[in-house]
Amino acid sequence: MNRLNGKTAVITGGATGIGLAAAKRFIEEGAFVFIFGRRQEALDAAVADLGPNARAVKGSVFDQADLDRLYAAVKAERGSLDIVFANAGAGSLLALGKITAEHIDEIFDTNVKGTIFTVQKALPLMSEGGSIILTGSSAGTTGAPAFSAYSASKAAVRNLARSWAEDLKGTGIRVNVLSPGPTATELAKEAVGEEGMKAFASMAPLQRMADPAEIGAAAAFLASPDSSFMTASEVAVDGGIAQL
Repeated sequence: MNRLNGKTAVITGGATGIGLAAAKRFIEEGAFVFIFGRRQEALDAAVADLGPNARAVKGSVFDQADLDRLYAAVKAERGSLDIVFANAGAGSLLALGKITAEHIDEIFDTNVKGTIFTVQKALPLMSEGGSIILTGSSAGTTGAPAFSAYSASKAAVRNLARSWAEDLKGTGIRVNVLSPGPTATELAKEAVGEEGMKAFASMAPLQRMADPAEIGAAAAFLASPDSSFMTASEVAVDGGIAQL
């Protein structure tokens, strides 16, 4: 398939996990992809894997100067932007009674503030037909012990898409949320550990973790013209965990 032929995409959190899987799929479908992340070693490895239609920019989504550098690089090489996958995320476990200001800041600076400015700063490069994809989570719908800050941040992301669809009326730019369930990524392992991952997998009707490539395939659908009449929507790729 070449649904993304000639398109330019930005993927934050693009060096590993869901972001890297989406970058691979986008490139397979014809896109040129800029990946953005904080670890240079991981970015270098990802670009070596992705090939000549990928570029990497190092930075953090909660640093607006870093985002400015990202979009300056996109403009300099490609001129415009068709797809933004605001995928960078942070999460860790802390139960009520132990939550700290630092915990809240880490999660909300990345998942909410970072998402807002990733999208806002991209808009001058986008035009009719553009697709914005926000990474939500099944946790934004369900509850989980010690996961309240992360869950609240993802519920906020879901609502951003609803409000932004209104803000973007008349532009021809779509914004949708992709909400994975338990997915076998480095972030998930760091957040909940091996036992936590097993526990989350056992809760899903499909009784397994998602492969990041499965989430990347759904991202490619939302990026492509196949989803051209979708905006403000949420696509759950969660093994059924938030649907029952």
